[in-house]
Amino acid sequence: MPLRWLLIFWIFLMSSVAYLDRVNISIASKSIAQDFGLSHTQLGYVFSAFLLGYAFFQAPAGRVADRLGPRLVLMISVIWWAFFTVAITLLPAGAPAVIFLLIAIRFSLGIGEAVMYPASNSFVSAWIPSSERGIANGFIFAGVGFGAGVTSPLITYLMIHYGWRSAFYVSALIGLAAGSIWFLLARNKPREHPWITEAEARFIEAGLPAAARGKESMPWLAILANKNVAALTFSYFSFGYVAQIFFNWFFIYLNEVRGLDLRQSSLYTMLPFIAMSVGSIAGGLVSDYLTRAHGKRLGRCGVAIFGIGLCAVFIVLGSQVSSPQLASVVLAGGAGSLYLAQSSFWSVSADIGGNSAGSLSGVMNMGAQLGGALTASLTPAIAGRYGWGAAFWVAAGLAAAGAVVWVLLDEGRGSYARSAGAGATSGKSAGV
Repeated sequence: MPLRWLLIFWIFLMSSVAYLDRVNISIASKSIAQDFGLSHTQLGYVFSAFLLGYAFFQAPAGRVADRLGPRLVLMISVIWWAFFTVAITLLPAGAPAVIFLLIAIRFSLGIGEAVMYPASNSFVSAWIPSSERGIANGFIFAGVGFGAGVTSPLITYLMIHYGWRSAFYVSALIGLAAGSIWFLLARNKPREHPWITEAEARFIEAGLPAAARGKESMPWLAILANKNVAALTFSYFSFGYVAQIFFNWFFIYLNEVRGLDLRQSSLYTMLPFIAMSVGSIAGGLVSDYLTRAHGKRLGRCGVAIFGIGLCAVFIVLGSQVSSPQLASVVLAGGAGSLYLAQSSFWSVSADIGGNSAGSLSGVMNMGAQLGGALTASLTPAIAGRYGWGAAFWVAAGLAAAGAVVWVLLDEGRGSYARSAGAGATSGKSAGV
């Protein structure tokens, strides 16, 4: 196995751990709510707190990863995750102002996890040729579905046999183990690694876009003024809004709205996350193939439009199905379709960002997390007032808008790929 793919595999595992640490609270939410006397609305505040911390620190985390390198910052972040994952278990039931303590802990966990994907994109920008970035990012984000899917049965088993706090201890230990091995295996640049062969190093360097070969970083003003970055950020806001329904509310929806018991809810909650993993990898493979055959306009933008648009259709259909089992399958199809587009976001941001891929993708990912934070509080509010069907229709509408934005990505004047190098140094729009 080429060294770059061994390291991508390990980022996949760390991506899985990140989502284990993130989603465990959703599966344990009923027990946590009972222990601490929380309503669904208060749970929504706790969910939102993580996403706000995660969102606001995306761009700074990306800049830190660009400056210090993904090897060190990912290791430090894993230690941070472990500490704040365990911190929630130390709160006694009935503690005064417990809601504020839970919000503070989850906000702090979000700060630490903000490093994960900007740092991984910084790694991809340095280690992965442009022609392989679709499948590399698809594989990394398959860890999202894998980690979230494994979370449901693992956390349920630990909760039933040992209580919900044990699930958080196990999550922290798994993270520390994965992060330690990453630090031993990884290096920031291919030429720094003692295991790299000359042939692989030359292959990587030959396939990097011009923006990744330079030494200059994009200033913040250039990133924020870039019209393609604005389009990516809005679309990823829509993506994040929809995705967080599955991460935060799907288990509760099946259990309390659709009437499935704890074990059935745990089983069917796995389906969207399995679909996400399959969608991530399939989308990456198709995106790379179409990019090589027909260019990035079709390979990156076309796949994103198709995937996000199809997701909107599945969400509308799934919300209307009467059978809870069939609804689970149809909605899982929506999650898988959404993640067909995942690699397109990160491949495009790596191409445009070059040496500043972490910073640029951090801005983009901030949009997704703000969308997710809105979901965490708005979805139960809409569902409580107008029903869950209305909550899903809102998500479908945002998904449709997020798909349309990709049509505008290069401002209709050709392939964004031609501007990837220029956009990284000029501060002008990356559209041409």
